[in-house]
Amino acid sequence: MGAQVENHAAAVLRLADGRRPADAALREYLSRGRGLDDGGRRAVSRAVFAYYRWLGWLDPREPAQSQVARAVGLQERFTRDPSSVKGEALAARAVPPWLAQEMAATPATLAWMQREPALWVRAKVGRAESAARELGSAGPAVLPARLHAPPGLAALRYGGTQDIHRCAPFLAGDLEIQDLSSQLVGHACQAAPGETWWDACCGEGGKTLHLSDLMGNKGLIWATDRSARRLQMLKKRAARSGAFNYRAASWTGKARAPFGTRCDGVLVDAPCSGVGTWSRNPHARWTTQPADVAELAAVQSELLSHAAGSVKAGGRLVYSVCTLTRRETDMVADAFALGRPDFEEAPIGLAGGASRVTLLPEELDANGMFIAAWRRKP
Repeated sequence: MGAQVENHAAAVLRLADGRRPADAALREYLSRGRGLDDGGRRAVSRAVFAYYRWLGWLDPREPAQSQVARAVGLQERFTRDPSSVKGEALAARAVPPWLAQEMAATPATLAWMQREPALWVRAKVGRAESAARELGSAGPAVLPARLHAPPGLAALRYGGTQDIHRCAPFLAGDLEIQDLSSQLVGHACQAAPGETWWDACCGEGGKTLHLSDLMGNKGLIWATDRSARRLQMLKKRAARSGAFNYRAASWTGKARAPFGTRCDGVLVDAPCSGVGTWSRNPHARWTTQPADVAELAAVQSELLSHAAGSVKAGGRLVYSVCTLTRRETDMVADAFALGRPDFEEAPIGLAGGASRVTLLPEELDANGMFIAAWRRKP
């Protein structure tokens, strides 16, 4: 099947460009069938992502199929022996040169970016054990010593080959595909049943559904996004999972909230450069530019400023981004703290009394994530 996979992967690469991410090109290409079974589709997907992880080692003069074959070989060798590629080579070839100006990319972080990503799922509260039995090849998360596992953490790392979307716990609404770091953001909110929360940049609703579960489907969650398509996807996901304590609305981030009530908590899971996802989404490392980081940092500060007004006195404001660049993490948090003396730092609950935490991808084998939390002063 090698040559067939290489031909399919090369066809996907022709579809992908700076405006169409590789994962979108893959979905479009594979949606047409192509005579591939589940194993074949997985092999094509792995080959495409391997190509972008190992792009710096490839000769662009060679045919695309040959480049794909070499990338797959490099991926397999690295999986067997991570020491086969030295840190100096990773720093020079695995990431764009501008990254060194934005963050301290350690050899461990760079090595993680070359690994194939783990698949994490989230079980509903009280359903983790039964979901793990149903899935098989699934085990609970083990956090590094510097982090505290929050009560009720139901993250499972799945190592099997069956399609999660077809398994019984998923079809029953007891399981969601959600990265471990994203699940820790939900726990950092510390949302309680009966409260009112706002998931300001909800996307397709992964964190909205997690908050709903943590709140026991009680209280109210406002879920907003600028994309009607993403809000429609939230509606479908919520119907399957049985989440009904939310209201969806459009919000561009350019003005105040589309509702008049004050909230017990607001989550701003802001759009970002996604450096923390560069193992899962390696195409992005070659399309993201320093200008994007600067533009996104300005957007993040604006979103935080506009969302903060909806936090009631004593309420929580949580900021998260799946990136590791200084301009989008500590610098955004510093600027907010300086400009909003009506807020004070609040413990996240994942690292002692710390109000900020960087979740390192190599520690969790999950996306890199930055989380900060504040409380509005009475």
